[in-house]
Amino acid sequence: MSQVLKFPDVQPDDVHFGEPHPLDHFIVRDGKRYAGTHLTIDLYGAEGLTDKARMEEAFTKCVEACGATLLHMHIHTFLPSGGLSGVAVLAESHISVHTWPEANYAAFDVFMCGDAQPEKAVPILKEAFAAKTVSAQTHLRGSEIEQHIGDEA
Repeated sequence: MSQVLKFPDVQPDDVHFGEPHPLDHFIVRDGKRYAGTHLTIDLYGAEGLTDKARMEEAFTKCVEACGATLLHMHIHTFLPSGGLSGVAVLAESHISVHTWPEANYAAFDVFMCGDAQPEKAVPILKEAFAAKTVSAQTHLRGSEIEQHIGDEA
């Protein structure tokens, strides 16, 4: 006997336990279906890139502003440079960072699915690290999902 799972906009008879459904956790915006929005954010001329507490606070502000759910956060300090590498694992995916304090540079990845708004992380990170220049690119992950529904592993 199958258990019925609930998905938005899907009738209970359409989805049964053990049978994946293409609407599970995918976003539909502007007529496109995709898994999530992945931003790569580069901060140049940034400061405070060795400050672990500052990084944790910035991650927390990003999670809250983007409407995401924090599951776990870990920030590691590299010696002797003091550079940081870290991740905030989210129910909606993740935020990650690697810093090069000797170059005043930080590389962030912000990947979120569902109703989260990862673009709200950009101004928070710029302000948190007083970056002189910010470069951000957006990639819609899983944007070819329609072409691959039904592909077998």
